[in-house]
This record gives sequence, C-alpha cells and structure tokens, in this order.
Amino acid sequence: MRILIADQHDLVRDTISAYLENENGVMVVTAGSLSEAITLSAKGEPFDLIVLDHSMPGMRGLDGMQEMRDECGGAKIAILSGSASTSMAREAIDKGAAGFLPKTMAAQSLLHAMRFMMSGEIFFPVAHLDQREQSNPLSQKLTKRESQVLQRLCRGASNKEIAIDLDLQEVTIKLHVRTLCRKLEAKNRTHAAMIAKESGLF
Repeated sequence: MRILIADQHDLVRDTISAYLENENGVMVVTAGSLSEAITLSAKGEPFDLIVLDHSMPGMRGLDGMQEMRDECGGAKIAILSGSASTSMAREAIDKGAAGFLPKTMAAQSLLHAMRFMMSGEIFFPVAHLDQREQSNPLSQKLTKRESQVLQRLCRGASNKEIAIDLDLQEVTIKLHVRTLCRKLEAKNRTHAAMIAKESGLF
C-alpha cells in the first residue's frame, strides 16, 4: 500500500507515518502543504490513499480536495482534521471524500479506517463526531442548520455562497447569521466565526 499523508504539523505526520510503516507492505510518503502533496502525487506510482489535513496551507477548506482530485485523477482522498464536526465530515463525504479521519482517533483505528477506505468503502465515524459535538458547549446552542451556516462563515463564505451551497434563499442565510450572532453574543459574522474557531467547534 502506498499512502500519502499531508499535514502542516511535523509531529502529526511523523507519528502517523511511523505507526503505519510498522505494518508489512505499507509505504508512507509525507507532505507539509497541498502544493507539496500535489507535486508528490505526480511522481512515481499512484497512491492507494491520499490523506489531506483540512486546515493545512493551500487547502481553503475542502476546495483543496477537489484540486488534488483534478491533479491526480481517481485517487481515493480522505480528510484529516483536528477540529472534527459531523457537518464538516458530511460535507467532505458529499464532495467525494473516501472518508473523514479525526486526529483524535487511536492509531490502530486509523489504520483500520485507511484499509477500509482503500477497499472501496466510505469511512464516517459518526459516534466519535457526535460525541465531540455534544461535548462542545456552543454546539448545544445551535440547530443543525445554524451549525452548517456557522461552519461556512468560518471558511469566509459570503451569504450568497452559503445560500447556493445549502440550496437556500440568501435572505434565509441573513436571518441565520443574525440568529447566530445573537446566540453567540457576537458583534458581527466575523466575530461569530472567531468565537466558533476559538471554542474548537470548527
């Protein structure tokens, strides 16, 4: 198995690759940014699985996943995140990810998940993600739709972009943003996004 692990943090890359390389038949290549990952994917044999850190340089949320797919053809791509949320994971799957890997997963579970995805299945750790969200005080204040809107605010999306993405009217998004600001006691949409990021929700 050839696996590409792309993450901006040396410790994460080294820890995951060191564990995986203890398994027979596993070869791991690492990268620290999306551009480096794309360059590596163009060299040598294709990778059986490409794992991309959701927040590393060049990713721009999930846009980087599509860029990687365009560059390397039909490779299976998984998203790795330290701020895992159910809505983020569902969006990644909807956009074609082979799976969503929280950084808090145990090493053995991570290996099983990667094998699962390389066999052609979709990995979605519902129980783990739901538990994380339920433990975050902010998530308990928000509806599912409000969480979806807030997640996109954190990515810097405009009301129009959010409306298109969620198949809603722009005026509806404006109402959600207003409600979010009230619930989070935020001065504006930027402040709301900052509060969400600082809390570890996204």
